[in-house]
Formats: sequence, structure tokens, C-alpha cells
Amino acid sequence: MDGVHDVGGLDGFGAVERVPVEPVFGEEWERQALAVTMATHAVVQEGAAVFRHGIERMEPAHYLSSSYYEHWLTSAATILVEAGVTSQAELERRAGGPFPLSRSGRGTTPHVAGPRLEPRFAPGDRVRVREWHPRGHTRAPRYVQGKRGIVTRLDSPANLPDVEAHGGGQVPLPTCSVRFSARELWGDGGAEGEAIYVDLWEFYLEEDR
Repeated sequence: MDGVHDVGGLDGFGAVERVPVEPVFGEEWERQALAVTMATHAVVQEGAAVFRHGIERMEPAHYLSSSYYEHWLTSAATILVEAGVTSQAELERRAGGPFPLSRSGRGTTPHVAGPRLEPRFAPGDRVRVREWHPRGHTRAPRYVQGKRGIVTRLDSPANLPDVEAHGGGQVPLPTCSVRFSARELWGDGGAEGEAIYVDLWEFYLEEDR
């Protein structure tokens, strides 16, 4: 979905802070947030697509002002509340104050004819990424939507997260790697001769005519 989380290709966020020797967890609560997330998957039995969409649904101001593991904790808590395992009131009681959750509503499930294992495209085919900006979850980055590239590699079919995130079950579809020129993606800001490879589901692609 279009949202503040999809920042690929955008600038203006300042320099990336790099820690030469970064610990796995900066603070103990981050370790606990990971444990809560794993426990949530075990209890609710929802996949990674649902979890990622829970992060996408965070309020923009909350998303931008919070850390990586706070994103995880917010999504896990939202999923647990939506599943009826706990309530926001109970979370706030235990936290001793406000406990923000992601916005309600998971968007819509795209229409997919059904599982398909045989690829439509082959290495060397010219393709265009559909420009559709769905209201629900998608793994097609906004910066490649509407852009043209060349299929360079076929990969194994995988479940389409756009369907799985909205309760539509597992629908395996072919995946592939697509090569985009830097100029195609960034215009004059892209260096001549440079390329970016993006792994995509064929569901996102159409023939470049």
C-alpha cells in the first residue's frame, strides 16, 4: 500500500547513522519485543504478510518517530487485539499509559485467478511494473511501479503476500528478478550504465509493448 513506510527512492531524511559494531539488541526491551512477535505468530497463526501490513497501518507520525522494534511491537499488539486475544484497554493498563495501535482495516484482497506455477515471462523479456497503488498490502515498491525493465532470472513460485495479508490464504505465483536502469527509475538523477535488480512477483508485471 502507499504509505509513509514505503520510502524507497525518496530523499530528505538526513544521513544514515551507521554504528561500526552494532549489537543485535540495543536495549533489553527489543529482545522482549522480538519474543512477543514470535509468540504472536504462534498464537494467531498469521504469516509475515499480515505482520508487515500491521506495520504499514501505523499512524504516519508514530511510524516516523518510533524505532524498528517499536514497529514490530505495534504490529504484534494490533494483531493480538484484532484477534480478540487481548484489548487495548488491557495493554494500556499493563503499560501504565497510552499504547498506540495501528489503524483498523486491512484493505482489500486483489483478484487472483488461482495458484499458478508456470512463469509467463522468460529471461530477456521486457516488462513493465503495473502502476496501481493498491489500498492493501503489496510487495511491489512504489519506486518501481510504472517502470520498465528486463527479466534477468526466474525464481521459484511463492505465496502472493497481497492476498495472504488480507485473509485470502496462500496463492503461489511465479517470481523473478527484473533489471531496471538507474535512469529509468531516477531520471537524470540516475547514473548512466548503473542498474538496480528488484525481485518481484509476476503478478505485478505486464508485457512492455
